[in-house]
Parts: sequence; C-alpha cells; structure tokens
Amino acid sequence: MEKTVVEVFGTGAARLASGATTPESGLFIPDSALEDAGLATPATATAEGHLAAILVGAQSTLTQAGYDANIDQSLYLLPGFTSFVSRGVDNDSYRVDQITVSLAKLDTGSTIDPGAY
Repeated sequence: MEKTVVEVFGTGAARLASGATTPESGLFIPDSALEDAGLATPATATAEGHLAAILVGAQSTLTQAGYDANIDQSLYLLPGFTSFVSRGVDNDSYRVDQITVSLAKLDTGSTIDPGAY
C-alpha cells in the first residue's frame, strides 16, 4: 500500500484541490509538521531548511525495511556518513551530514520521472 501524504510529510499535511477559496492545487505541509522534524522556526527558515526538515521527517516512514516489505513503496531514505570539510577564505570547518535518497522503479528509461514513483 502506498504511503499517505500524512505518513510521509507529517500530521496535518494534505493535498489541496483547486476551488473557490484555493486557486491552485498543491501540497500543504504545516509548520507543526516541520517543527516535529526539527525545524525550530519554519516561518523564518530558509528553503533549504524546509527541505532538510522534510527529508529528516520522511526518514522515519520511508525506511529500507518498509521498502523491502512493501512492493508499493518506491523510495527509501538512509542516513549516510558524516564528514568535515573546510570552506571559505578562512577555511572554516563545516560538518557534512548525508541522507541517501533511493528511488526505485521498473527499468523503463534512464531518467528520473517523478510521476513514476
């Protein structure tokens, strides 16, 4: 069975249909779901912070064990390795944390088509 929007994006997440009060359809992820994933200030966070919160939150649902057990699950996220790099003119030390996103589909082409997952 496919994971639901709430399972992947958190409590309160929803697909919005266009209508009289909502001119466009789309995906709604409430600040509370992003806060649950560790984003302390969603209202002022960067776009990268939002994406990081989505990935961190999805790790608990889109697991490799779930992928192995459920033929309908097409994505899984795994923690990668932490490393350190020096950046900038002062060679400041940056911590680099990885999240590996794996996308699986029947072998029908060589490009990633988001609609196939």
